[in-house]
Amino acid sequence: MELSSLTAKKLSQMLRAKECSATEILESVLQQISKREKHVGAYITITEEIARKQAKSVDEKFKKGEKLSDLAGIPIAVKDIICTEGILTTAASKILKNFIPPYNATVVERLLENDMVITGKANLDEFAMGSTCEFSQFKLTRNPRDLERVPGGSSGGPAAAVAADEAILALGSDTGGSIRVPAAFCGVVGLKPTYGAVSRYGVLALASSLDQVGPMGKTVEDVHMLFDVIAGEDSKDMTTFKNKKYEKEFDIKKLRIGIYKELFSERINPEIVTSVMNVAKSLESHGATLKTVSIPHVEYLMPLYHIVMTIEAASNLGRYDGIKYGYKAKDFESVEEMYCRTREEGFGTEVKRRIILGTFLSSAQFGGAYRQKALFFRQKLAEAYAKALKECDILLSPTSATPAFKLGETVDPIEMYTTDLCTVGANLASIPAISIPCGLIGNLPIGAQLIGPEYSEHFLFAVGEFYESNCK
Repeated sequence: MELSSLTAKKLSQMLRAKECSATEILESVLQQISKREKHVGAYITITEEIARKQAKSVDEKFKKGEKLSDLAGIPIAVKDIICTEGILTTAASKILKNFIPPYNATVVERLLENDMVITGKANLDEFAMGSTCEFSQFKLTRNPRDLERVPGGSSGGPAAAVAADEAILALGSDTGGSIRVPAAFCGVVGLKPTYGAVSRYGVLALASSLDQVGPMGKTVEDVHMLFDVIAGEDSKDMTTFKNKKYEKEFDIKKLRIGIYKELFSERINPEIVTSVMNVAKSLESHGATLKTVSIPHVEYLMPLYHIVMTIEAASNLGRYDGIKYGYKAKDFESVEEMYCRTREEGFGTEVKRRIILGTFLSSAQFGGAYRQKALFFRQKLAEAYAKALKECDILLSPTSATPAFKLGETVDPIEMYTTDLCTVGANLASIPAISIPCGLIGNLPIGAQLIGPEYSEHFLFAVGEFYESNCK
């Protein structure tokens, strides 16, 4: 069996048993990249030589008998919206096509502190705006499970890299489902942590109150290991927290699972509903208790999300003006024309669409009518989740309403936006959620989503690991 097809946990054990070296693991992954990347298109930048130096360094440390992290020597792909010192960081946008950051994001520093091996920067929808990974300005990423289908977005590149064995682990970012939907479409595991659990310093912002960096991997155990590396307080990000933990201990015989009623509706593919309910029944057979839970006003989820997200996106993307860094239009006669032409030429269609909508919604004339109502309903939604999660320990729902759809199939923006129906609630409520593979429709993977209270990542891992070990 190729080393690239193994889990991070297994490779870590093999490294310590001296059954392989970090260099051998990396070369197996690079061989897979050479073989599959031309078809999959998971990466924007492949850092082959940097990765070889990192792997060699790990091997030398092992030879010296140094005590290393459990993830030392494990290859990882990093979404190209996360800053990497000296390595191109584009956000899949022409406006940043030549941007090389002078510093690392905090999460990248933590990867390096743990001697992980960075294989490259993975593709995404431009500035993380999209649900299919078809909105990159540089290349198209295909789903490794079916090359005629999308990998999901915006973290389609990281998910595809893991699914195609072009990386063992990956870092993505999730604003409304951008880790969990690609994880479901590609048949891998993806976590959206509690807001503030992982530093956003050095991560190019889409919507600052929703964005969260999270891990992706082949198993829940692998994602758990990576989360423990990247999570924690950061003095450079004042939204991060310290020593906040969910105290409840996992016991399958005491586990109360809330079946998220509104996300098992006629809008969800019936085969997905069946597969996700099979997860619930499998856990029930081991002693868990099932309870139907209702969270009202699901019809407001998508409008609420897009009001908050586009307003924040319009504000965050105002910094790309051709002056400070990034792309700059060549021909202009005034500063105003330079701004306009730079942004017109540098941004893609979907980004411009969201900037225009966000600017409209935050305007003096309409800001009160939309933004204030959105903030009011966001608070009510968070309260509804908190109430439901007092009645049960976790919520269970599908991760997506459909399996991966064909490339070019979703041309209507409104239809594309509904892809995140099952996932945006966790971002709006700032709570953690994890997608785990739970079946197939033909050869297309299905994801089940576990949602927990704030700070309950380790409880979600315990449930997911129990499912993987005992129910699959």
